[in-house]
Amino acid sequence: MPGTLPDGSPFISLSVDTIGELADAFGIGIAQVETTALGEGILPMRYARNMKSLTFEDQVRLLESKVTVIGLGGLGGAVCEGLARIGIGNLTLIDGDRFEDSNLNRQFLCTEKTRLQSKAEMAAKRVMAVNKAVRADAHHVMLDETNAATLIRGSDVAVDCLDNIRTRLIVEGASRREGLPLVSGAVAGTSGQVMTIFPSDKGFQPIYGSAENGPKVGAEASLGCLPQAIMMIASVECSEVIKILLGKKGLLRNKLLFVDLMENTFNIFSFS
Repeated sequence: MPGTLPDGSPFISLSVDTIGELADAFGIGIAQVETTALGEGILPMRYARNMKSLTFEDQVRLLESKVTVIGLGGLGGAVCEGLARIGIGNLTLIDGDRFEDSNLNRQFLCTEKTRLQSKAEMAAKRVMAVNKAVRADAHHVMLDETNAATLIRGSDVAVDCLDNIRTRLIVEGASRREGLPLVSGAVAGTSGQVMTIFPSDKGFQPIYGSAENGPKVGAEASLGCLPQAIMMIASVECSEVIKILLGKKGLLRNKLLFVDLMENTFNIFSFS
């Protein structure tokens, strides 16, 4: 059916319901219907507000991409939401924890009804509720040295949404071995940081030092974690993932973005 973009440009669109009907009629996945339509210049209506910041080709690339999110608490839940809504086609979701009362202040996947439920399983359910074109693979396991490489293998990007430095360094090592870019975020109180690491980069070493001698926990242990900082840092992480997948410039590569929302300061430190 005909539609109009926010700037008035006309386009031919498919509604969510029509896409579902076509998938059922032809016995194919919703993602396949969407990518085929985009290839023919037909825009799934759910992505109309992605245009013209993205092109049809960009949207196809996102639908064909695979991203692994490690840690599905505050940051991870918000990152999953953003990636599902923009149309990342394959999400691997890793967390061995369950929701508890103290998560309610900031973890968007945690509600009074989902307490005690698996964070990974709830993340997958939320992704599917938002966008059925997205394949969400939930892994209710704690990532460690023995399984990290296997869990992230085959992804285009890994996203660190963890709350401890020890596991963060394990993810960095596994990402290097698998040749994957890693987007890392952390929050403490009203502050947060984001950096993007490619396999050839210095990575966390300028920040944490060696894995043997570096700290095991971050400032969150003493400062807590507030929802406004979660939303800010998760948004930056999503932006970095999308830029990597689409080959865009301006990455926080060999850089650390540090945000303090209480002081309204945004600083970028370079490690090149």
